[in-house]
Amino acid sequence: MRTMEFTVEKLNAMEVGQELGVTEGILPSSYYYTLEHALGMSGNFSSRERLKSKSGKVVELKKTPKFNIAVLEFDE
Repeated sequence: MRTMEFTVEKLNAMEVGQELGVTEGILPSSYYYTLEHALGMSGNFSSRERLKSKSGKVVELKKTPKFNIAVLEFDE
């Protein structure tokens, strides 16, 4: 299992246990992932850290002083 954190605008747009799709974006030297329906965005990842799954399950929602974070778990 692999977990990834996504910065989200609204924590109430999803709930723990929900399955969400991800879309891969390509930059010149890295990759990033967007939760479907533009709910959130990941950080940048190198080629060797590239995600193979197209969907993940929300396992945790947390609020920090700067950001709202959704943690998704992927079958990898």
